[in-house]
Amino acid sequence: MKVARSETTLTHAVLVVAALIAAFPLASVIVTSLGGNGADGTGVGFGNYAEAWTQGGFASALVSSAIVAITVVVVTAAIACLAGYALAHMRVPGGRLILVLLLVGLVLPYEVTVLPLYQMLAGWGLVDTYGALILPQVGLSVPLGVFWMRSFFASVPGELLEAARIDGASRFRILSSVLMPVAMPAVATLATILFLFTWNEFLLALVLVPQNEAVQTAPLSLSFFSGAQHGAQPDVTAAAAVLVALPIVLAYVLLQRRLITGLTEGAVK
Repeated sequence: MKVARSETTLTHAVLVVAALIAAFPLASVIVTSLGGNGADGTGVGFGNYAEAWTQGGFASALVSSAIVAITVVVVTAAIACLAGYALAHMRVPGGRLILVLLLVGLVLPYEVTVLPLYQMLAGWGLVDTYGALILPQVGLSVPLGVFWMRSFFASVPGELLEAARIDGASRFRILSSVLMPVAMPAVATLATILFLFTWNEFLLALVLVPQNEAVQTAPLSLSFFSGAQHGAQPDVTAAAAVLVALPIVLAYVLLQRRLITGLTEGAVK
């Protein structure tokens, strides 16, 4: 009992230290963003947030990020569910080759694709448009999504699908009425991960939408805002960083239960 209690205490202590280390950068940014509001540069308040919001034009940037992230999540999740179901429970010609290609797409560093993507999208006239942000990120997210959903669908007992077939259900009906209700935790987990990755994407936005401010995302706008013009205003820059990070923090807080549920269900299965 004493050994178990000591291990528990040590585990809690390690977790507390790790949480403090992880929270320190965020806390320091928040403290910095709240400082320097007085006439002499001291005081605490929200003036820096108002200044960052006004000068940085983050309203448009946040809307652009939301449009891109939500579209990427919805399209990728739909493709992943359909393809994952097909690869898990149907005889797909070249299915193994498809899995190999998806695996290559999953492990290939996407940085090597940026230049070919720019040349291809420039030829299509899509540079500096939402299409330049959405299409590549859907393509980069599909391998993860398909593997994720295929693994979940493959773990569903075959007897459940066989019973549905005996009842006369079509393949699409099996997917929509039998598999999807039990797959929602996995879909929610996938959607959360994709939303986090898509919202924080910077390199693609920097290369593919460098000129059109109307479609530039929040991380890109933050980078431009925190450049030489605002380098002497760390408190305003910190406030801008908090504004950009706030939606993703709120999304994680709201979806963390489904995220953890999906991960633990996948581990059990």
